Amino acid sequence: MTEARESAGPHAGRVPGTPCWVSLMVHALDATEEFYGELFGWEFRPGPQQLGPYVRALLDGREVAGMGHLPPDRRLPVAWTPYLATDDVDQTADTVRLCGGTVAVGPLDAAEAGRMAIASDPSGAVFGLWQGTAHLGTAITGVPGTPVWNELLTFETESVAKFYTSVFGYTEEPVVSADFDYLTLHLGGRPVAGLHGLGHGLPRDRGSHWQTYFEAADVDATLRQVIELGGRVLRLAHDSPHGRVATVADPEGAEFSVVQNPS
Repeated sequence: MTEARESAGPHAGRVPGTPCWVSLMVHALDATEEFYGELFGWEFRPGPQQLGPYVRALLDGREVAGMGHLPPDRRLPVAWTPYLATDDVDQTADTVRLCGGTVAVGPLDAAEAGRMAIASDPSGAVFGLWQGTAHLGTAITGVPGTPVWNELLTFETESVAKFYTSVFGYTEEPVVSADFDYLTLHLGGRPVAGLHGLGHGLPRDRGSHWQTYFEAADVDATLRQVIELGGRVLRLAHDSPHGRVATVADPEGAEFSVVQNPS
């Protein structure tokens, strides 16, 4: 089993641009808590309520993700959203706008936890900005039930990569392939997120969007559990260079991937 890693300390994993949190907005919050509680062993406690009812998911007492109630009058997709760390959310929001993105919510204070905004890149993919104070983000990684990777699924990577590198200072490492449009975003020499260009394979009903990967102890067993709990399997388990991986959706349709560490 992968060794658990704490994400504590004022600067651990919080370099600006680092994915530091994932959050899900849903219509039926209680039912969603039940699904993920059974699937990942999460427990829940109340979080900041600036945008309505919100809970934080905990694993062994440490925060791993957030969930909120989506107001019925908001026609927003039910989807996992990554939050990217920033030292100054107001300045980063201005940079997002200058680089062709949109800021839909905020910046605003989330009680004593920090300051946030919700934005989208020029292709329409939604992401969050997080300036942490009392709450720095995901507090544990490296064990089943924790977010392990975030990947942007988009039409093509070149133009949208310019946006993210301009806003957050990433460096790019492309996969050299004639028929595979993929690049990795790096900070300080380490990979932090991926961009995958799907061309006409990009789902028209979703468009460009971020997808979160959660670590699983046994991907095949996780798929069986997803079905038992009312979710769906969207892409069957298969082996990859990074481990066994599959893509699923929860009962409300929020898509995510599960990956089993090869070690």
